[in-house]
Amino acid sequence: MRKHLGFVLLFAICISVLASCCSNEEKKAKYVFYFIGDGMGFSHISLAEGYLATKEGKIGNNPLCFSQFPVMGMATSYSANRYITCSSAAGTALATGAKTNNGMLGVTPDSAELTAISYKIHNAGFPVGITTSVTIDHATPASFYANSAARSDYYAIAEQLPQSGFEFFGGGGFYGVQNPKEKEKSLYDIASEAGYEFAYGTDEYEAKKAGAEKMILFQKGDKKNNDLPYVAERVEGDLELPQVVEAAIDFLNNEKGFFLMVEGGKIDWAAHSNDLQGTILETLDFDQAIQVAYNFYLQHPEETLIVVTADHETGGVTLGRGKGYVYDLSVVNDGKKAASVGTDVSNYMQDISADSLSVVAKIGWTTTSHTGGAVPVFAVGAQSGLFAGRQDNTDIPKKICKAMGVQF
Repeated sequence: MRKHLGFVLLFAICISVLASCCSNEEKKAKYVFYFIGDGMGFSHISLAEGYLATKEGKIGNNPLCFSQFPVMGMATSYSANRYITCSSAAGTALATGAKTNNGMLGVTPDSAELTAISYKIHNAGFPVGITTSVTIDHATPASFYANSAARSDYYAIAEQLPQSGFEFFGGGGFYGVQNPKEKEKSLYDIASEAGYEFAYGTDEYEAKKAGAEKMILFQKGDKKNNDLPYVAERVEGDLELPQVVEAAIDFLNNEKGFFLMVEGGKIDWAAHSNDLQGTILETLDFDQAIQVAYNFYLQHPEETLIVVTADHETGGVTLGRGKGYVYDLSVVNDGKKAASVGTDVSNYMQDISADSLSVVAKIGWTTTSHTGGAVPVFAVGAQSGLFAGRQDNTDIPKKICKAMGVQF
């Protein structure tokens, strides 16, 4: 009898423990931020952190917001036909979970259309936002709403934006309006007819947001068709990536949750030019945009997921140049854009001009193009453990869907 009672008691305890475990099971991610630092490798992060430490007059690295996230991993970045990916192939992998050839966007190597997770998430009832610091029809943002056998077909890509029905777009304007063909309809008219309200700058956004069901936030004035200015070239009133993220959260936030993709596209552009100052400042600006999302996470820690990664590394930047164990970032400043070398360099380490900021800082570059190394992955919040360790870039969108409870 005692053995029987002991068995019953043990069984009851096991049931209680199991019930407790189930009740404490991690919640699905309800608010999801997907940050993609275009061209941002591990060295770009170390460069920005070293710069922050240098500003305080110390040797070391001052951590960025996202580099302190508790989950860290790495992702391979090769495309279907190249060891070194282009942005459209990498964007396709990060958006759809499938590899494609360099130069293709949102399609398989044989041009079959792929479905981005943004559509799957939207179909599951979540509002969706797509934002960037470059033009909205550029490779990475376009991978989340368009399909094209040629990433350079900007007009056809931009035409697909309003067809998505996504609630918020923000950043630079349409590159596809450049050199329009005679019979092409205005991209702005196409989007307006699909129910999108345009706002140019944050003041206009605030004035129009209440009456808008779908919003496109672009740079204002004569810059409205362009990417957002580099940090070092901004003037008062210019739209900034952290402001775009603030507006997107404000517009999308509701009880259903939301999905927001944010690209820091100017990191890549600065690194293509081997622009030391620009690469640092654009990485820091990207981090400030992530800080906006992290502030939201602090208000909803059990329901928010933030994932930060990159599509590839650009420039092959090295913290050190030539002999000696030293680099000096004190020569870099937050002011107006410093002189930088052009991109037509056959052998950067030999042919660079002697007055280059990188030479003085003893920072090296190996290329003006992309490199094939693995890229970082950082995560915090609900289901963030999914993103730890080694993975391929195609795994990340699948894991985001899993974290949200959305069928991939």
